[in-house]
Amino acid sequence: MNKFFTAKGDKGTTGLLGKGRYPKDAPRLEAIGAIDEAGAFIGLARAHAASPQTAEILKGVQMHLYQLLAEVAATPENAERFRVIGEEQVKWLEERIEEIGAKVEQPKEFILPGDSRGGAYLDVARTVVRRAERRLVALARAGEIENEYLLAYLNRLSSLCYALELLENQTAGVTTSTVK
Repeated sequence: MNKFFTAKGDKGTTGLLGKGRYPKDAPRLEAIGAIDEAGAFIGLARAHAASPQTAEILKGVQMHLYQLLAEVAATPENAERFRVIGEEQVKWLEERIEEIGAKVEQPKEFILPGDSRGGAYLDVARTVVRRAERRLVALARAGEIENEYLLAYLNRLSSLCYALELLENQTAGVTTSTVK
């Protein structure tokens, strides 16, 4: 019979990709949790995407987030072994943002989430990605994260979520509501 639990975390610690156990409320674990949550919301947005382009892009993002998560979940001495996210992945996001930007009109005011189901999920994903970015900034400032592209990736990802929200609204045939 397969086991779906180990019970090793029952006392409030968890293992990283390396040696040792760490408190579940440690800043690194907070960052890992936020990145994991961002990936789950990206998946929810993908499941509700009206545009096939949105779904395809988000699947690629989910793959990247697992790679990013592995590097953050590695102990500092093992992080380089798990390093995949770099300039190429950040440029990939920038290219997707430019593709979407050529298809949708960017509002000049703040937008109100909720004009389409896919767009609303992307707005939630964007805010969770921003939280993950803030948690990662704290690790970088403490010298625990060396790969500068991890922060750049999350920063661009939130912009991509915004652009895809506009695409989802357009695909659903609705006008994006703005704050006047």
